[in-house]
Amino acid sequence: MEITKREVVASVIIIAIMLILGLSIGDKLSNHMMDQNSKYYRAIHVNATELFQYGLDTSVGNAFIYGDLVAEDTVTYPEIGGEYLAVEKIKEEYTMHTRTVTDSKGKSHTEVYYTWDEVSRDNKESQKVVFLGIEFKTSQFNIPSGDYITTKYESSDIRNKYYGYEISSTGTIFSNLSNGNIEQKNVPFFKNMTIEQTLQNLTSGIYIYIFWGVWIVITALCVYGFYYMDNNWLNN
Repeated sequence: MEITKREVVASVIIIAIMLILGLSIGDKLSNHMMDQNSKYYRAIHVNATELFQYGLDTSVGNAFIYGDLVAEDTVTYPEIGGEYLAVEKIKEEYTMHTRTVTDSKGKSHTEVYYTWDEVSRDNKESQKVVFLGIEFKTSQFNIPSGDYITTKYESSDIRNKYYGYEISSTGTIFSNLSNGNIEQKNVPFFKNMTIEQTLQNLTSGIYIYIFWGVWIVITALCVYGFYYMDNNWLNN
């Protein structure tokens, strides 16, 4: 493939256009992130029960709160025992599959293989938790995934895998404190992270880097595709 001077000039124009568009989109994305991050920077920091309770009573607004998350009541499955804040059972079946493969001579044949496929899942969680000395419903929190516990076999081709979240852990939440409560659901719990680490995580600006990485790839594909097009019209 021979690349002409006009194609080089045209590709430079394409890159320039994509760069201008990227800067425009990136600027809007940056402004949106700055607006989003402003609530994190203005939030108060709480790590004492008395201050936490005061913030709830006075509807102080956005806050980072660091403390221990402890289950008031525990859950488990009889077959595994133990005590957990949350526990999950995933049933899997050893299933036969087929696929068509081509050998080195170009001949196709059907190949049989087996995998453990999920059939169903069940989970339990405690009804109440205490966070930094104050009781809440567990359903108000977005609890991180549990750790692997064990695998129990019902038969040679049916097994259950168990995962559990410990009854006590330490970390940070970000929530709006109003009307004597935190938000009613999906409050993320950042396990083993301080307030400073959580703030850095939420305001890292990683989406800007992801955007530019994707945009550069798209630009390169546009230029690459342009070179492989029939560009005789450039010579007219």
